Amino acid sequence: MGQESTQLNETAGETYAPLLPVPAERRAFATSDAFALWFSLGIGLLVAQAGALLVPGLSLPHALTAIAIGTAIGVVLLALAGVVGTDTGLAAMSSLRPTLGVRGASVPAVLNAVQLVGWGSFEIIVMRDSADALAKQSFGLSMPLIWTLAFGVLATLLAITGPLSFVRRFLRTWGIWLLLGGAGWLSWNLLAKHDLAALMNRPGTGEMAFGAGIDLVVAMPLSWLPLIADYTRFGRSAGGTFRGTLLGYGIANLWFYALGAIYGLQAGGGDALLTVAFAQAGGGMALLLILIDEIDNAFADIHSAAVSTGTFWARASVPVLSAAFGALCTLVALVVEMGKYQNFLLLIGSVFAPLFGVVLADHFIVRRRRIDAAVLADINGRYGFSGGWHMSAFVAWAIGIAAYHAINQWLPNLGATLPALLLGAVCYLLLVSGRRAALA
Repeated sequence: MGQESTQLNETAGETYAPLLPVPAERRAFATSDAFALWFSLGIGLLVAQAGALLVPGLSLPHALTAIAIGTAIGVVLLALAGVVGTDTGLAAMSSLRPTLGVRGASVPAVLNAVQLVGWGSFEIIVMRDSADALAKQSFGLSMPLIWTLAFGVLATLLAITGPLSFVRRFLRTWGIWLLLGGAGWLSWNLLAKHDLAALMNRPGTGEMAFGAGIDLVVAMPLSWLPLIADYTRFGRSAGGTFRGTLLGYGIANLWFYALGAIYGLQAGGGDALLTVAFAQAGGGMALLLILIDEIDNAFADIHSAAVSTGTFWARASVPVLSAAFGALCTLVALVVEMGKYQNFLLLIGSVFAPLFGVVLADHFIVRRRRIDAAVLADINGRYGFSGGWHMSAFVAWAIGIAAYHAINQWLPNLGATLPALLLGAVCYLLLVSGRRAALA
């Protein structure tokens, strides 16, 4: 099995194959570590950019309501997916093999690697643009090429070192305090200098349906579903993972979606002026602090793209893949403009929300949180199904995706994420109802 998958290099010098569970003695993440990691990943300029997309299509009261509902849905699903990682000790894409089959799990692994290149590139772009805005404001200098290369290299180096080193040496020591300081400063500036009552009374333009707004908020935590187990596999307990993820990401997502919506509306609506608005808040100090921490999002994207690829490409090591994906994300950032990425977020939701409806139903209901890690690479084992593909899971997944797009097209006020996820789960349970004992 060690030849089946790549190895994950960690800070202690040990290696873990993505298809092998992390041993109990090396599971270093307590509840506080999970909180620090997911609070950090939930706070960021890209999250605020997504919040700014809600307005002025929605009025600010409707946007804040959509943020509250979407966050509640998204973080519960994210925390449950995190429990799968702690239960199994496996990397995210490896933990899908019992559901989709030994070969079938390569489909979401490829899709995940592709979407993570997009996310990693977006992160580098938003850091570049933000740093350039600060440099222009403070020194009159513009050097986007230098910023792109600098942030790309730094994110890549962090991805090569792995999550244990990053979380325990950076976030727990001082990174989270930078975040709190920057977010607190932006919030104080908002309350002290802007007329929230006037913004609350400003009507929306109606360009965005309320359900679509919820989907846009849910899409951000859902974007982490395909990689959360890459980090929660180091969790000491399922309960600690669930609580830390729920609170950490939930607080951060609420906070920064709301900041993005309010600052974006104050700046004139949309995300184009948001970086400038943040840079002007307190002389840009808060933006600088958050910019320093924003690198963790790019780190996670690059590292998990490498781990996902490592589940089906046997000959490449995760550190080498991290270097390659980091270079690719940097290259994309050099040639692609930021633009609006609302459609990108919604596309991610349409694919991964139904998938994890199937995965969560299989893990918690059908298999009752049990897994046979010894046969994860065995095409003739219990997860081989039909030639390595579990067609019942793929049928349920496809139905969920179709439902997402149908609801988004014809019933936009309903919101497509939760119905598609639930439909995928129900369809899967119905399709395997006569075989549940054998699958458990």
